[in-house]
Amino acid sequence: MALNKKYSYLKEYTVQMPDFVTEYIIEYYNGESINTQIGYSIDIRVFLNYLKAEVFDHIENIKDITIADINRIKVTDLIKFKSYLKEYSQESYTVTGKPIIRVYRNSPYGINRKMSAVRGLFIYLYKTDQIKENITDKVDFAKLHQKIKKRLTSQETFSLLDVIYSGEKYYEGRLLTEYNNRKLRDIAIFTTYLGTGIRVSELININIEDIDLNTNTIIVTRKGGDQQEIFMPNQVKEAIMIYIKDEQTRKNRDISSGPLFISRNKSRFTAAGIEKLLKNYCLTVGITNPDKTRPHALRRTFACQLLEDGVDIKMVADLLGHKNIEVTHKYYAQYNAKARKDLMLQQEPIPENIYKTLEDENTVDSDKQH
Repeated sequence: MALNKKYSYLKEYTVQMPDFVTEYIIEYYNGESINTQIGYSIDIRVFLNYLKAEVFDHIENIKDITIADINRIKVTDLIKFKSYLKEYSQESYTVTGKPIIRVYRNSPYGINRKMSAVRGLFIYLYKTDQIKENITDKVDFAKLHQKIKKRLTSQETFSLLDVIYSGEKYYEGRLLTEYNNRKLRDIAIFTTYLGTGIRVSELININIEDIDLNTNTIIVTRKGGDQQEIFMPNQVKEAIMIYIKDEQTRKNRDISSGPLFISRNKSRFTAAGIEKLLKNYCLTVGITNPDKTRPHALRRTFACQLLEDGVDIKMVADLLGHKNIEVTHKYYAQYNAKARKDLMLQQEPIPENIYKTLEDENTVDSDKQH
């Protein structure tokens, strides 16, 4: 979806809501992606529609909800809202204006996401002295069953890099031509990704002026808008240098500023574009697990490899840009699973001499029978 269209959607969502909600979305999440702002707008609109239908009889339009109304909300209202999110119906309209009733269902993850949006709103209103109490602290989130997502194995990592670096062995005809046209760019993209562990949003937002080849550093804009200087391994630096030189000579592109990685239409790469690119390479070498064909799998692989190499988890958290080390512990759980497997494969719970004892006993029994 084009960026201008996304901003139109955001404006369409926020104009329907009270001014204090619009301020929260626009100001509190300033620096976040447009997708994040749209997501929170949709989630908060669900909450406001719930208040209109279930809590405030006098409200005809969610835009009419006031700060005074928010101050009257009780903890029990929020608890009921959490239950309501499991399955609820809302009226919407077709393109012809005909009203229809749609039924929505949320998983525990979806419930928590919407509750998180509401909690964020209450925190914002409390911090700006618009409400007297943040009652969302008294409401527990839904319990989630954590699923461990897969990282790339060493062999899968090797296979993926082999097709990215040596696609001539895998493609022919039109596919080979397309590969050769983008080869140096793709090598730079995925070497940077695997070599630094940055997020896909951070990767696509790197500008050429953010790179200092003399100090081997890149300035990345982390989640939340903070900037951090990260260091490039020599392999990453070399891949970027070759790519930039090729861009300058072959495409006659200005390499002094602007997006580092551009798509075929000469615009900044999108996260969806990176995911499509990775998925195609993965499928070429037989990697089909959905967890492993998404860009975050490379970040996961980077983190687990550091932990396997004995890097302190606090350092790994810093390299990944995690403000909360508990997030890093999810990666540690995956590394720890491999460590447990290696340890258990080395274990011999049954003493070796027990087999000799059993053999001797069998021999004695056999002799008695004869």
